[in-house]
Order: sequence, then C-alpha cells, then structure tokens
Amino acid sequence: MNKTFVLFDRTRLIVPFVILVKMKKNIVENKNLQRKENKALKKAIIITSIVVVLGALITTSVFLIRNYYKNKITVNDIREYWQQYDYESVYEYGKRFLQDDPFNNTVLTYYGYSCFFLAVAQNDNLALHEYLDESINKMRLALYDAKDDLKPQLQYMLGKAYYFKNTSTTYYYADLAVKYLNLAKMNGYEADDINERLGLSYAALGKTKESIAAFSEALLVRESDSLLLAIAEQYYKSEDLNVAEQYLYRVLNSTTDDDNILKARLIIAQIYTDREEYDKALEEYESILEKYKDCADAYYGIGVVYEMQNNKVKARAEWIKALRIQVNHPGAQKKLSIY
Repeated sequence: MNKTFVLFDRTRLIVPFVILVKMKKNIVENKNLQRKENKALKKAIIITSIVVVLGALITTSVFLIRNYYKNKITVNDIREYWQQYDYESVYEYGKRFLQDDPFNNTVLTYYGYSCFFLAVAQNDNLALHEYLDESINKMRLALYDAKDDLKPQLQYMLGKAYYFKNTSTTYYYADLAVKYLNLAKMNGYEADDINERLGLSYAALGKTKESIAAFSEALLVRESDSLLLAIAEQYYKSEDLNVAEQYLYRVLNSTTDDDNILKARLIIAQIYTDREEYDKALEEYESILEKYKDCADAYYGIGVVYEMQNNKVKARAEWIKALRIQVNHPGAQKKLSIY
C-alpha cells in the first residue's frame, strides 16, 4: 500500500512539472520570436527611413541642380543682353557671374563697358563716379589679359572713362585719359571723337600745342561749333590772336547755341582788350550785356578795360557789379583785393 501510494504521488508531481517546463519553453520561444520580430521590425523601419531620407536627398539635389542650371548666367546670356543694348541687365547679371568667375575676360569687358554707359547716363554725380570707378576697375582687369585685337578698343574705352572722370571731379585724370587714348590711336583704333577728347584732355593739362594738334586732326573728321570754340580758346591761350579770332567768327557764323555765342563774344572782347583796342572792347561788352544782362564776365571785362585806361574808380564799380551777380567771381575778387 505504501509503495503504491508513493508511486502514485510521484506521478502526480511529474506531470505538472513537465507541463511547466513546456510552458516555460514556449514562453522562451515566444520571447525569442518576439525579439526576432522586433529586430526585423526595427530593421525594416531603419531601412525604410534611410530609403525615405535618400529619396528626399536625391529629389532635393535634382531640384537644386535643375534650378541652378536654370538660373545660371552664361557668357552667351550676357553677350545677348549687350547686343540688345540692355546695359542694366549686363550690369546685374555680369556682377553675379563675376562673383563665381572674377577673371572671365569676356564678362569683365562687357561689364566694364556697361558700367561706363550707365555712368554717362547719370544725373547724380555720386552715382556717376561709382559707375565710372567700377568701369575703370573692370576694364583695367580685362586689359591685363585681353587678346591683342581687343586691347585697342579697351584702351579707347578706358581713355573715355578717365576723360569723363576728369570733367566731373576736382581731381585730375586728364593725364590718364591722354595715355589710354593715345595708346588706342597708336594701336590702330579709330573713333570720330578720339582726337577731340585728346584735345580737351591736353587743354586740361595746359598743353596748348598738343591740344591744338589734336583739335586740328578732329576737324578733319567732323566740324562742330563746340570743337571750333575749343580750338579758338587754345589759339587764344597760345597768344595767336589772329587765328583765334578767325575760329571765333566761324563759331558765330554757324552756331545757334547761346552758350557758344556768349563764350565766343567774350573771347573776342578780350582779344580787343589785349590789342589795346579799348573802344571796340567796350562796345563788344556793352553789346553782350544788352542780350545777357546777368553776365558777370562782361562786367569784369569792362572793369579790366577801365583799369587799362587808369580809371580805377570805374574799374572797381564794374567789378562790384560782377560780384553782385556772381559772388565768387575769381577775377573780380582778385582785382578788388588789390585795389
């Protein structure tokens, strides 16, 4: 009885144990399976994320590349704007282009030229000089590495840029205008205005003979009232009064411009004064004042005639009239400081 009971008792204990072992095994297997599934899920999520990110990067890159090439400015684009005389676009797109390729000779040239043409179109003096400075800077860079056949044109444009800078500032750039305009001529460049600009630049430097020579060459190309007046002024400065007078009368016979007429008649009156033909000089000045009542130079000239006739009281009265019209008239100020 006892043995049977013990055996029966042990059997009852083994069965639940086996079940527990199996359950534990199932639980472990389930956990392992779950871990594998979790790892697989994580792996799938990571792979999916990488694919999505790569896809987004590729899409963005393609978009950016397409957009870059779509908006990229080429030399041909700038050349087309130049051929259309669209200097504003050449300026804007040329500036962007040169940020990436600062020594592209073609773009430097077009950009420098466009700056020049934008400069001469300005009414604001500050803007004019900003464009001129940029023009000169870029053209000098272009000239450094330019092809031989392009150099004469660049020299001509540089000469013109310095000429305009000289005429619109208190600083002197006439020597550089002369340098580059002469280089352009020497290298075979031809332009209708090159000799006239040279003549005016020489005049600014006080080189009268060179100025007259340049103006004389300019007259062979084309004749204008301003050119005739300029050459007359240079002959007057060189004290060749007869030739100066001839050119002045040519101006008076051909021009309808009041400024040119006034300038020519004032020089004629000065010539009469220099020749000591005082009655003619006074007559000319009085005739000028009939038409140009506020001409300070005419009153000053009358004062000089009276001074030459030793009539200092009348001379002072005329110089005072000149200063009433033009308070900073240099001639009248100087005379009144003496007398």
